[in-house]
Amino acid sequence: MRIYLDNAATTPLRPEVIEAMTRCMHEHFGNPSSIHADGRTVRAAIETARKTVAKHLHASIGEIFFTSGGTESNNMAIKCAVRDLGVRRIISSPLEHHCVLHSLDNVEQQGVKIDLLNVDGRGRIDYGQLEEMLQSGNGTKTLVSLMHANNEIGTLNDMERISLICEKYGAYYHSDTVQTMAHFPIDVSTIKIHFLSGGAHKFHGPKGCGFIYINHGAMLKPYIDGGSQERNMRGGTENIYGIVGLARAFELACENMEQYRQYIEELRSYFMAQLQENFEDIQFNGDFDGNYLYTVLSVSFPPSSKSELLLLQLDIAGISASGGSACSSGAEAGSHVLQAIGADPGRKTIRFSFSYNNTKAEIDLVINKLREILPLELEVGGKFI
Repeated sequence: MRIYLDNAATTPLRPEVIEAMTRCMHEHFGNPSSIHADGRTVRAAIETARKTVAKHLHASIGEIFFTSGGTESNNMAIKCAVRDLGVRRIISSPLEHHCVLHSLDNVEQQGVKIDLLNVDGRGRIDYGQLEEMLQSGNGTKTLVSLMHANNEIGTLNDMERISLICEKYGAYYHSDTVQTMAHFPIDVSTIKIHFLSGGAHKFHGPKGCGFIYINHGAMLKPYIDGGSQERNMRGGTENIYGIVGLARAFELACENMEQYRQYIEELRSYFMAQLQENFEDIQFNGDFDGNYLYTVLSVSFPPSSKSELLLLQLDIAGISASGGSACSSGAEAGSHVLQAIGADPGRKTIRFSFSYNNTKAEIDLVINKLREILPLELEVGGKFI
């Protein structure tokens, strides 16, 4: 039995989600754009799912649009804000997910000015610098795009504080909330935010399905042209089975959010304590004891003869973790996030990420495997003995 500690990359489907999707596959095959009974039944299922997402975000149902996932949602928010809202400047950070950074590269080629905030050694942005940048905007329409929590090191940004700064200077605000969606309460009726994104597979739903929240005061035109699907916002026949699965997963995650958070927090704290008790010179990346994403722990191991192949050794031992973000973990190309916070390149970083499925018994097994892989060594003359 493998131990799965890579939940920031993707989460296993809940049995209830599989049941909801399977039932839909068996019973509902109509095209939701068709006006006959089969089509209307499927259309009703999509709208029920939309209401579920809107309810838990305290949004209007007219502000929720289903997409293929967080990457599409983030691309849509950034590129369409430039195209449709006249945005000519974007303020972001060097720690964003590649789908945001690459979108910034794209619009920069169209003449949009890109400004990146400074971050400290824990990955925290400079809120004072954000305000200074917005204050010096000279009326330029600006979009602030800052993720809620970093997917590699777990540092959490203060969404409410950012929204107040953006509101003060009339800037649009987009947040990549893929890692925090359904793990933290987000209330768009109290936080002034224009765009946020979600991906079902981060909260035990299916891959290939997500959504974007678009505030009614910043409506965009379609990113994908086609028919009138998704309330004229996204062309293409809807992924009905994915949407049904997303809604069921989202509902269960939100209903059990506090219970899961308490359980995972305890598990994460236990893992941290065990690492510090059993190994020398263990360090943690990010704002690990401040404002952090409780499902993620980025662990920095000291240099040793074994550390370079640590991720591979864990995999062989039956433990799934990540060397950084899942989108680059197989490439060993180095993490742009760790580089941006000035992490020591000589140390080996492993990202362990948790869900309610994990147990303390699994943590104990991981610690034991790490003790086998990383025996105590002394460095003499630049060599380990």
